[in-house]
Amino acid sequence: MINRRTFVCLFGGALLLESSGVLAQPVGKVYRIGFLGSSSPSTPGLPEYVEAFRQGLRELGYNEGSNLVIEYRYANGNNDRLPALVAELLRLGVHVIVTEGTSSTLAAKRATGTVPIVMALVGDPVGTGLVESLARPGANVTGVTTLAFALVGKQMELLKEVVPSLSTLAVLWNPAHRPSAVGMENIIVEAHSLRLELQKFEARRADDLELALAEIGKIHPSAFLPLPTPELDGKQIRIAEFSLRNRLPSIYNKTAFAEAGGLMTYGARFPDLFRRAASYVDKILKGAKPGDLPVEQPTNFELVINLKTAKALGITIPQSLLLRADQLIQ
Repeated sequence: MINRRTFVCLFGGALLLESSGVLAQPVGKVYRIGFLGSSSPSTPGLPEYVEAFRQGLRELGYNEGSNLVIEYRYANGNNDRLPALVAELLRLGVHVIVTEGTSSTLAAKRATGTVPIVMALVGDPVGTGLVESLARPGANVTGVTTLAFALVGKQMELLKEVVPSLSTLAVLWNPAHRPSAVGMENIIVEAHSLRLELQKFEARRADDLELALAEIGKIHPSAFLPLPTPELDGKQIRIAEFSLRNRLPSIYNKTAFAEAGGLMTYGARFPDLFRRAASYVDKILKGAKPGDLPVEQPTNFELVINLKTAKALGITIPQSLLLRADQLIQ
């Protein structure tokens, strides 16, 4: 017979287990998640993002080796490999595909209209046709957006604050990429406000990058702003190296850019986005339809400044900006 004290202890323990997620999933059920990346697994920053995603899943009661299997596939910067990688994940019978970058998300959507897709690093999901709208994505894609192209105006303001004499700005972009074209519209408006002369350089394909960088190096602009596009996924290290070698103050939206030698980055906190992606996976595995889950926009942004690069460029970062920075790389 169970006395009152024993019953209370058992009942309380059950509630504790349920709240901790231990009983959140059906006993014996093993979920298989596909993780599709455009970059390589060693791309600066990406291991941290993936760990944030895994930690988010653990907090929700999913544990690799017990009720969860994650199949990782990376294109290593070669987007031509993405269709084959998606096909491989689909053959494995994954319940959800989580994507890193616009290119991988597009490849996943082209491959399946039924398996749910959760995007983690997409700058403009509406402009690229991944979702119908942020509020009602429709179809089988949802997740979080970086708002990369909405932040270019703020990035230009930061460059002007660091380099008050800024007069010419080289912009690397892909006019065939609709979100990049929208970003360029914002840049034109901001350039007029800041009285900057714009110099545009196109990179429609990944192979165009070196030619575009060579042209930028010849004209010696005051600063450099590369717009993130699918063709440049995973290329931020190469762009940062170029900026440093050519003594160009530059800004990007990924922290890895500053870590690789770029002057500054300003953008969403990517680990937060991957942690939020875990919550989407949880909702979908519990029965929610991707098309009914609104795409979330970031609420936390970070400014990272590479002081070593600033010194190499002969730039003194204003004290007011140093105080606002979330991270200073010495």
